[in-house]
Amino acid sequence: MGEKLYFIRIGGTAMGGVAGALKLAGETVCGSEEVIYEPMKSYLAGCGVEVFPSFDPIHMFGAKPDKVVVGNAVSRGNEELEVALEQKLTCVSLPEIVASKLIGSNTSVVVAGTHGKTTTSAMTANMLAVGGLEPGFLIGGVPGNFDVSCRPAGGPVFVSEGDEYDSAYFDKRSKFLHYRPDIAVVNNIEFDHADIFDDLEAIKKSFRLFIRLVPRNGVVLANGDDESVLDVLKVACSPVETFGFGEGCFWRVKNIETNFDGMSFLVIRGEEEFGVFRSPASGSFNALNMLVAIACGHRLGMSLLDLQKGAMSYIAPKRRMQEKGTWRGALVIDDFGHHPTAIRQTIDALIDRYPNKKIIACFEPRSNTTTRNFYQKEIAECFSRASAVAIGALDRPWRYSETERLDLDLLSKELAMPNFVLSLEQGREPDWGKYIFEWLKTVVQPGDLVVTFSNGDFGGLRQMLVE
Repeated sequence: MGEKLYFIRIGGTAMGGVAGALKLAGETVCGSEEVIYEPMKSYLAGCGVEVFPSFDPIHMFGAKPDKVVVGNAVSRGNEELEVALEQKLTCVSLPEIVASKLIGSNTSVVVAGTHGKTTTSAMTANMLAVGGLEPGFLIGGVPGNFDVSCRPAGGPVFVSEGDEYDSAYFDKRSKFLHYRPDIAVVNNIEFDHADIFDDLEAIKKSFRLFIRLVPRNGVVLANGDDESVLDVLKVACSPVETFGFGEGCFWRVKNIETNFDGMSFLVIRGEEEFGVFRSPASGSFNALNMLVAIACGHRLGMSLLDLQKGAMSYIAPKRRMQEKGTWRGALVIDDFGHHPTAIRQTIDALIDRYPNKKIIACFEPRSNTTTRNFYQKEIAECFSRASAVAIGALDRPWRYSETERLDLDLLSKELAMPNFVLSLEQGREPDWGKYIFEWLKTVVQPGDLVVTFSNGDFGGLRQMLVE
């Protein structure tokens, strides 16, 4: 008999995905959300999860929960949370419930890193599914090979996207510290999440704790080309297998060939050729992401043939270099990229895949890191191969002083290109997305490629281009 679980703020991608998976696993699940959007609304209804449209403690008490799952977006002042604390109800974070209810005693594969977590987790889950392992998974996006972002394990393995962001208002540890990794992936480490980490060293500290969780019979799969990753590996107490392009890496990628259908590459394991792989994905960074999935599958006993099938059958998650259609004769690509490294890698991959198209890049500075001036120079540099650039309004610029904010005027000078526009409204004008849309009409030509980089809705621009 399962427990009764009540989710406060159940409508988020992770919260809703986990709630639905737990319902399918036999738990009694309900929760609250003031406004819940599609497709999560229909998904939870289809799973039989009741969602109350307000944060009213009467719903929580009516559910008589054994545990209250407190979402990462829940803060003190939420009425349900306040009453739960007063009544001494057991409150847990989402990562805690994932660890206890979904990972359990399964082999735990945790994919961590500043970039590529969602893609690599999706690649790995699909790889293991092709190998017949029936993995459970928690992925921070909508994976192309599956209908859901989270599901319970049907076999002995659970794959988690290991986020370094904090767990809950009462637990400031990184989420991945709850997931008990047997296979710990460290893809890359850069400064990000400026709202909770003071500097790169603070992020490294969290990754060191993560690496030290791996048992002696487990393995750390680590990017051997990343200096910050190599630094944190010094604390490893378990076996380490590095991956990358460098000669010193245990798993290596060579001979990448890119075309319109994707790419092919040779994998080296140790000193021997392991096999040639083909994938619909493109870009050298995606070759490394797929290499992680291959290494995980090999570790868990998959044959070379099944590994090759897994690589070939991969479908990218939504908002990861996702083709949305054409607009005014130009191909429209939607991408979640919001860190300058990820943006640069994506533009490079798009140029490789579509070598005859001009890139018109549209970027919305929206994350807690890119709305500030930590990466003032790097944001300009990451667009160097684009033919035209549009910069959207800073998200909630009033949070930071002028000396702390990303300087859009300076950015325009640093970009130093004739085809450039930025939203001068700085977020105070609700139609700034339309302003950029009208500019695009004057710039875009048939045969171009328009790519939007944002972890939000870009002032409505994404929808305007689709329509």
